[in-house]
Amino acid sequence: MTNIILCGGSGTRLWPISRTLMPKQFVKLFNDKSLFQLTVERNSKVCDKNFIVSNTEQYFLAQDQLEENSQFSILNSQFLLEPVGRNTAPAIALACMQLDPQEIVLITPSDHLIKDEIEYKKVLTQAKELAQEDNLVTFGIKPTFPETGFGYIEADNLNVKAFHEKPNLETATSYLEAGNYYWNSGMFCFKAGVFLDELKKYAPDIYEASKLALDDTLNDSNMTRIKHDDMLNIKEDSIDYAVMEKSSIVKVVPSDINWSDVGSFDALFEELPKDENNNTLNKNHIAIDSKNNLVYGDERKIATVDIEDLIIVDSGDALLISKKGSSQKVKQIVSQVRKDTQLHNIHLTGHRPWGTYTILEEKDGYKIKRIEVKPLKRLSLQSHKFRNEHWVVVSGQATITLNDKVFILNEHESTYIKVGDKHRLENKTNESLVIIEVQVGSYTGEDDIVRYDDDFKRN
Repeated sequence: MTNIILCGGSGTRLWPISRTLMPKQFVKLFNDKSLFQLTVERNSKVCDKNFIVSNTEQYFLAQDQLEENSQFSILNSQFLLEPVGRNTAPAIALACMQLDPQEIVLITPSDHLIKDEIEYKKVLTQAKELAQEDNLVTFGIKPTFPETGFGYIEADNLNVKAFHEKPNLETATSYLEAGNYYWNSGMFCFKAGVFLDELKKYAPDIYEASKLALDDTLNDSNMTRIKHDDMLNIKEDSIDYAVMEKSSIVKVVPSDINWSDVGSFDALFEELPKDENNNTLNKNHIAIDSKNNLVYGDERKIATVDIEDLIIVDSGDALLISKKGSSQKVKQIVSQVRKDTQLHNIHLTGHRPWGTYTILEEKDGYKIKRIEVKPLKRLSLQSHKFRNEHWVVVSGQATITLNDKVFILNEHESTYIKVGDKHRLENKTNESLVIIEVQVGSYTGEDDIVRYDDDFKRN
């Protein structure tokens, strides 16, 4: 069985922890593990390999997090890179088209939490048996309260009667009382070929456009990169709308697996460990007569006095304060933030395939960064139109390309790069390289970059 892991997401519901370039599935929220890592760990016990669907930025995040645990070899992982998301139906179709038609696939989001793994294995076994009989199988989570934020599956034993949109509270309550309605988990199990046959029957335009896009791909060992225009030519649609709601061979496996989509700070609060006053555990939190609070932040001290039932999130460059029960409105904040900042997009620390950078200070006319380059990695050969740069090596040894010269910088040595200079920073050693970069110019945005050569094939 192959686990197709869907890594899409714009990082809006858990802002400012989650951002577009660091969505929640890659944030290490649980015992220094991310939801993505927990997904791989959980499903590697029942699946032979991973097929990870992501965009380019998430590809490198996924690689890094797989490398952190030698048990999850990248050699057992295949990647599909989408230049633009077109929802789940095209993503799953493009993955299934690269597998044997008889291969059973387990489709899972990368950002769900499942804590009852014993029961999880049982429902997977049942789902796999149904999939071997040429059914499309979905997993219905047994509801524990009348949730209005999920879609529902109406069932007659294992047969799906209907899919229902997110209900209002009255309708959700009636679903809970009826006993044959389940939360739609977004997880599926079926043979790759059976799904493609149903897709061709009910959404032939998606099937044909996906096939054309795959025929025109840029392939590189374990990675398939879809071209931008080809992806745009595929109709955007979910697997539910495109296939599951129309097919006559859909089964549902009722699942009581202690599941959460961690889709809000209220949901996250339920999953995090608490202190004696029911505040989330945080070594930086000083609580005076405060209880039932989610307090998140690992850089500054956060002191609370006589407060309760609040969500306080400090990410270093943004501060969120909300009443518990209102965290679904965070998406509205993100729509405001994106109007005049990049705070929806990236953290102070940005992750790149070669390492990380952290913005230490930024004002009009200058920006100061800490850059860490992983062993045996290098940045692209590049130039800038609007800024000069001064580099100082803090630790390690840097190999510098500057126009037609190549030279070494050791600790405490520096160099200067003028506007328009072609330059590259490289770490040829087996130790991390750390430099301080001071940018000075009329514009210091991350998009002021012209790439001439790049190991990671970024446009």
